[in-house]
Formats: sequence, C-alpha cells, structure tokens
Amino acid sequence: MCCKVFRSPTGDTPTGAWCRHCRPGSESACAIYATRPTQCREFFCLWMRDPSLPEAWKPDRSHIVLSIFPANGFLYAQVDPSAPQAWRKAPYFDDLRRLAKRLNERNRHVIVFVGEVATLILPEDAVPLGKMTAEDNFRLQPAFGPNGPTYKAVRA
Repeated sequence: MCCKVFRSPTGDTPTGAWCRHCRPGSESACAIYATRPTQCREFFCLWMRDPSLPEAWKPDRSHIVLSIFPANGFLYAQVDPSAPQAWRKAPYFDDLRRLAKRLNERNRHVIVFVGEVATLILPEDAVPLGKMTAEDNFRLQPAFGPNGPTYKAVRA
C-alpha cells in the first residue's frame, strides 16, 4: 500500500497511483526490489515496526499506512484514495482517537491524509485541515460550540 499512498521516490508516479514497479497481489510485489530506491529500502510502516498493532491495521487490509513523521513525531495515516473513508470505519477511527489522546499529552498529533487533504484527529473530534503537505505547520485555536469546546486549525 505504501507503493500507492506515497509519491514515487523517482517522481514518475503521482500519489494515489500504484508505483509503476509495483505488482500488487504477486509474490514479489516490487519488480525492482533488489535495486529499489533508498527511500523504499529505508521505509517501514508502523504496522511492520510495532508488533502490538493488530492484523486489522495491516495496510493491504485497512487501506491505511501509518508512519511517524521524524521531524515532529506526529502520527500520519496515509489513506488509499480509492478507499477515502477507510479511516472513519471501525476499528480505525476509534483507534486513531485513542492514539490522539496519548499523543496530544506529548504535544504530538494524529493527522489523516487522503491524497493532499488532511484531517487532524483529536480524542473527541476530527478537524479538517484542508490541503497540506507533511511539512506544513498549523496551530489549534480553541473555540466554544453549542456542544462544548471545539477547535479550528489555523495555518502557522
């Protein structure tokens, strides 16, 4: 799934399209595995790194690739554009909100990306951020809504 949700390191395949070297469903999914780019060699999604994640989070099953962005420690959930609502389904949305609660205590966030459109996950809310890249910054501006506190994301 990482060969689909991320832009190809060679730049010849856009985000949301399978890398031209990827052979989904085949035993050797990468046609250039032995000579794949460094970025592909070094990337391991959170599902591969964290044995506590259940089988439901396996990217080809969930349509979601989880990773920690090194620059800020945020958890990024890159969603397969052909299944844009996958993150809102059970158990994913509830799990993302639980993770958001733990990370928010450490001033880190959970951000869902469907293509370039981002949504900030909070323990009790999902705040649309709009189009952004992993390097864009934002801050949360608290507000009060009819049902209690809400947040608005403001570009920093």
